[in-house]
Amino acid sequence: MRGCHGVLREQTLLTKLIWAALLIAAADALWNGQFSLLFIALATLALSMAPVFVARWADVHVPATFMLAVVAFVGGTLFLGEVYGFYDRFWWWDILMHGGSAVGFGLIGFVLVFMLFQGDRFAAPHWVVAVFGFCFAVAIGAAWEVFEFAMDQLFGMNMQKSGLVDTMTDLIVDIIGALFGALSGWLYLKGLYAPGMQRLIDEFIERNPRYFTRLKRPEVHNVGRNDAD
Repeated sequence: MRGCHGVLREQTLLTKLIWAALLIAAADALWNGQFSLLFIALATLALSMAPVFVARWADVHVPATFMLAVVAFVGGTLFLGEVYGFYDRFWWWDILMHGGSAVGFGLIGFVLVFMLFQGDRFAAPHWVVAVFGFCFAVAIGAAWEVFEFAMDQLFGMNMQKSGLVDTMTDLIVDIIGALFGALSGWLYLKGLYAPGMQRLIDEFIERNPRYFTRLKRPEVHNVGRNDAD
């Protein structure tokens, strides 16, 4: 099993820079007595690094691109969104954060089910695997809304902004993103690979071959491409 230091070294330069920036922000907040900012910086750092330790415990190799997406979401939501007011500056920031994360969690949900079946494409109907990926992503989105509510109630933050409207908008965006992520997994099972998404799934499989011993790759057809071309 790889040590945490080895896992941390495997991360992208951008991921490491985000972690370093959070540490610097936390140190500066402590120096200036800004304890609310210190809490947000440390909470962001802890949440963004949690997948590293969970993956090590589960003995699963999480590709660096997946980790970068998690770090970017947590940092963009908690730090840039709350501390630097990106939600107020850019109307689309909340949509970007929730939509992008939902697509990612939809893919993760699909990969988890696919991993349970050892990569056997015919162990369950393709739509069932896609539905689980969709439900997984929506559940994570709902859990995040509970987290926002808890932060607002316990620490006086304003993560929910307009309350019910903000929560429902976030959940709707989560559902749309989850559908896209789950559809990408369904296309993968059908051998109809969407550009970009295929590479993310393949990267996870390549890094964890022992969990996909029954994988048989079908003939690949790019989505939207005419086979006669």
